[in-house]
Amino acid sequence: MNIITKTDELTSFCHRLLGNDYITVDTEFIRETTYWPKLCLIQVASPSESQAIDALSETLDLRPLLELMRDERIVKIFHAARQDLEIFYLLMGTVPKPIFDTQIAAMVCGFGDSVSYESLVSQLEQTNLDKGSRYTDWARRPLSRRQLDYALADVIYLIPIYVKLIKQLEASGRASWLTEEMAVLQNPLTYEPNPYEIYQKIKSRNADRKTMAILRELACWREKKAKFLNVPRNRVIKNEVLLELAHQAPKKLDELKHTRGLNKNITNGKDAAEILSAIDYGLNLPKTKWPEKLPKLKFPRGTGATSELLKVLLKMRCDEHEVASRLVATVSEIELIAGFGEEANVRALKGWRKKIFGNDAIQLRNGDIGLAINNRRVHIFKVTEQ
Repeated sequence: MNIITKTDELTSFCHRLLGNDYITVDTEFIRETTYWPKLCLIQVASPSESQAIDALSETLDLRPLLELMRDERIVKIFHAARQDLEIFYLLMGTVPKPIFDTQIAAMVCGFGDSVSYESLVSQLEQTNLDKGSRYTDWARRPLSRRQLDYALADVIYLIPIYVKLIKQLEASGRASWLTEEMAVLQNPLTYEPNPYEIYQKIKSRNADRKTMAILRELACWREKKAKFLNVPRNRVIKNEVLLELAHQAPKKLDELKHTRGLNKNITNGKDAAEILSAIDYGLNLPKTKWPEKLPKLKFPRGTGATSELLKVLLKMRCDEHEVASRLVATVSEIELIAGFGEEANVRALKGWRKKIFGNDAIQLRNGDIGLAINNRRVHIFKVTEQ
């Protein structure tokens, strides 16, 4: 059945993989009702074999696989690796190295923004994958043959895809373009955010610094609570309720109970005292410890029109170089270049991105070059002084 349920089977499989230069890896998990992902299945393949590993089996210890993931002689290949790597980080306390993400590599090779695995298989292997088990319940046992075939396909086709992408990267001299993205994926901070910074993800229009100080304490409390209970953040308190608490800053239990949207289980339990304590702590922080309010950038007049021109240039240059535009510059980066030119601290004005887009973007923004349409194609022309 290509499924491993016992430790000795896993040990033997991992031993057979040791001589490979690379392996492909994928995971199946569920997360709808938990803070931490519940790992259900791990799929691993080499050029000679593939296996699914039952992470829910009571007769299985994952340590042989985790040791294999720590082996830096073997490249671990994923597609859209971030969530898979989070799982391994939680299991191992570190991130597997080295890694290769075929989604990012495909973006570098011109397959478009955030290209899906199914699309890559279709384009590179001329095969259409069965998508029928995409939303299956991976926690149910036993797994069906169709489920296993679906899961194993996610690592079997990764092998020829990896080989073909590597050849394209080497032929184009772009292997180094992946370095920055791989560094982000291999950084432990990517998978363990600071609870004290979670508040920054909550939209809080017109909130003053004191309110933000309270929100920071509340969001930090909720993050720790969600982790402890292993439930999604919004199952504890929703963002809009946190923001309401930060604005109203109730000091007593009766005031807290009148907060709209706050679960009665919270107001009637020990959580209420912890919430009031967090609010009190934020209220009494000195101004020097309030969060700094990021200054609202004042863009020069004409920035909007310039941004639109730069987007055309970006599309043109990325088509020419066959690279996904999102990998080169985001919309916000385009706006910063349009508004502030070389003073914009953005990726698009550094390294390989500067060579294929950034230099031209600055020249276009400064009026040194222009864009024209010739034979239905956009071209760059130099602007000469009259």
